[in-house]
Order: sequence, then C-alpha cells, then structure tokens
Amino acid sequence: MPDSQKHLLLVEDEAPLREAIAEQLTDRGYRVEQAESGEVAIGKLADFAFDIIITDLRLPGIDGSEVVEAAVERYPHIIAIVVTGYGTVKDAVEAIKRGAWDFVNKPFQIDELLHVLDSALEQRRLKSENAYLRAQLEERYRFEGIIGKSRPMKLLFQLLETVAATNSTILITGETGTGKEVVARAIHHNSPRRMHRFVALNCSAIPETLLEAELFGHVRGAFTGAVGNRQGRLEQANKGTLFLDEVGTMSPALQMKLLRVLQEREFERVGDSNTIKVDVRVIAATNSDLGRMVASGQFREDLFYRLNVIPVQLPPLRERKEDVPLLVQHFLSRFQAERGGNGDRQAVEPLTVSQECMRRLMAYPWPGNVRQLENAVERAVAFAAGRSQIDVGDLPTEIQQAHETPAPTTAVTLPEDGVDLDAYIASIERQLIERSLERTGGNKGQAARLLSLKRTTLVEKLKRLEKRA
Repeated sequence: MPDSQKHLLLVEDEAPLREAIAEQLTDRGYRVEQAESGEVAIGKLADFAFDIIITDLRLPGIDGSEVVEAAVERYPHIIAIVVTGYGTVKDAVEAIKRGAWDFVNKPFQIDELLHVLDSALEQRRLKSENAYLRAQLEERYRFEGIIGKSRPMKLLFQLLETVAATNSTILITGETGTGKEVVARAIHHNSPRRMHRFVALNCSAIPETLLEAELFGHVRGAFTGAVGNRQGRLEQANKGTLFLDEVGTMSPALQMKLLRVLQEREFERVGDSNTIKVDVRVIAATNSDLGRMVASGQFREDLFYRLNVIPVQLPPLRERKEDVPLLVQHFLSRFQAERGGNGDRQAVEPLTVSQECMRRLMAYPWPGNVRQLENAVERAVAFAAGRSQIDVGDLPTEIQQAHETPAPTTAVTLPEDGVDLDAYIASIERQLIERSLERTGGNKGQAARLLSLKRTTLVEKLKRLEKRA
C-alpha cells in the first residue's frame, strides 16, 4: 500500500475488468478514476493531474500509446503503465518510447500489477530525491562560478539570489582577490538584464585624465588624440550592467559626474553638449573602506549612499577555510582540462592532492585570497607534470612553510581579590558552544556531537546561557 493516497486514472474499455481492477486498487489505498476510452481519458487528464495512469494498449478510437503520449506531454512526472493482451516486444517498445514507465501482459494477477506500481513509485521517489539533492548541492556549493559550502558563502548565495532580481545599485566590498568581479558577473547573469551587455571598467587601471573619456565617451576633437567620436562604457552597457571596480580611486570631479548619472540617468560625452539618456544598472566594487574615506573627505558622502543601496561584503578566504578543498578541486579540474585541451597527454590521468599538501593549503592565511589560491594551484599543476599527485614541493615556498599550529593554551591567573568561578566557567562554556554552532552552520545536532553532548543537553545549556545574558 502506498505511503499516501495516489490519484490513479484507469483506462479500460471492458467494463467488468475495469471495475474489478478499480475495486482492488481502491482496496490498496489508491483513489481510482475510471475511463472507458482514450477520448474520455484525455478529457479527464485535461481537468486533473493524476499521479498514475494505467491504460489498455488496444482501445477503440484513440489507442493506449496515444493516451500515454498525451499524459506524459501534459504531466512529465506521471507514471504511465500499459496493459496489453498481445504482449509483443514491438508494442511494449513503442509504448515506452512514448513515455510509458512499464507494461503488464494480460492476463495478470493484481499482485503483479501492484508490484509494477510499487517499483515505479519507488524509482520515481529516488529520482526526485536525487534531483533535489543535486539541486541543493549546486545551490549550496556554487552560484555562477562562485564556490563554497561554508556558512559565510551560504549566506552570500542567499543574498545574491535576492538582489539579482532587483534593479538596485550594488556596492561589493572585500579584500583584493576575493572575486568581486566574479560576483558582479553572477548578479548580472541572474538578473533580468542578462540578455544585454556586462561591461567592466577598472577605475584604478586607467590614468585619471583618460578615465572620464573611457567612462562617458568623447566626440572628435575633444582632446589631443580624439580623432573621432567614441562610445564610453556607459553607452556600451545601456540596458545591461556597468561594473566599476575600485570606484574609490575616482577623482572628486568624476565622482560628481557619476552621481549625476545615478540620479538622472543621463550624461554628456567629453567635448559634447548633447545629453544622452541611459538605462544601466551600476555595480561598484572596492577594497577600500569608503565609509572611512567619506569621513576623511576623500569620497563624496552622497555618492557613497547612492552606490551603497545594497551592500555585498565578500568574506576573505582565511575566514572560510573549509572551502579551500572545494576551490582546489575546481581549479585543479580546470587547469588540467586546459592542459588536456592543448594536447598534453600527461594531463589525461586525473591529478590528486596529497593530504599533507592539502593541510598546508588549509593552514596558509591566503592574503591574496581566492586569486592567490588559483595561481598556486596553476603552478602546482605545472610542476606536477608526469605525476598523478600534487605534493608539498609543488607549492610556492611560502605555502610549503605553512603549518597548522594549535591554539596556545591560555594561562589562567588568579586575581588578588579572587574570581567568580561559575561566571568564568559559564563564559568558557558559552564560547565553546558558540564556536561549535558557528562551525556547524547553526546545526544543533552536529554541534552537540562536537561537544560530546546530547542535543537536548545542548539546547538546555543554550536556554540557561540566554537567561544569564
């Protein structure tokens, strides 16, 4: 008997047989609807989404294969079982080609039909669960090329999914190498503007005298070397997304002009008086503290608030060490595929990373973040030519020297006037519980196992600590 009632459409032109089968299926917990012809069945399918359809193959008018095809076309996840009195391989193959899950030969025992149904339901359940798990893994570990399973990355993925659908201006902050442009591209490709251009401009890579022309474009004769009219990045990004990297390096005059674009959605090319309207989403990025720059007068306060409509903070790699193995595997696969694509036969065998090598990678603080890790893996792949495993010696020297050092034991000193022992122990207990919850992403069951506690004990301790707080 199924775990929950399933709606089943039974299609059979012989009334006594149809009613007998319907009665037995109803006794087994199925909710059965009957149809005496293919035409009636298709009509019922138009009105209701059945879980299962069982149809005789030979029917007057529209035959069972056509009924199956119509059912599967309308409901791709429906389970279709064909019953045939002819039992030819050709009939069965044709029905399965049209979407039938399985077939049963007449005459049959009800137990035989129930076995086929149970098997089909179980396979569909497993298939659905696998599809769900794959979707969850993809959602959990990556978002358009951004990879991670740590708590900071899960929170980032949730935020990106939310902001991508909006048209708001976004300010991405984070250390050098954290992947600010990758995140900006991910937002664009998941937004309604994805069919239009993503245009990137690194404000720090272009001399200040040329940055204005690069951003807004220019007309012929606007300055020495302007031999013709030229579109700027703003025009190129019309209806799409403009990514301004290192926006904190803009001069005050250019900041004012960018502010006008964000407020009025219009600008003029350098050397021109004609106003150009533009529909563009701006995503800015910086590794500087713009708030501090505003306080010191280096950055316009009004522009800061215009850019910082939705702030996105990228965590440094040292704060998400559990993502290092995932990132290593990602870069390893990519660089090896590139070598294989270049005709390197030695790259055919998959490369692995030794445990000691992985420990060094996990222990290193990564001041250059993901970009530095990417470069280290690329170097290691090159140095491991002819071997199937990357070892410590393939890593850059500074990473080879990285060692995981245990946290030093804090020396306990007893003040002259004594100490509140209960409060002191409660403080240590609180810190351990908070760290365990942080490591497990808030999962109390896993946190309890880390502390060798029962889950109920951990919950009680949390309640007690909350009352003390």
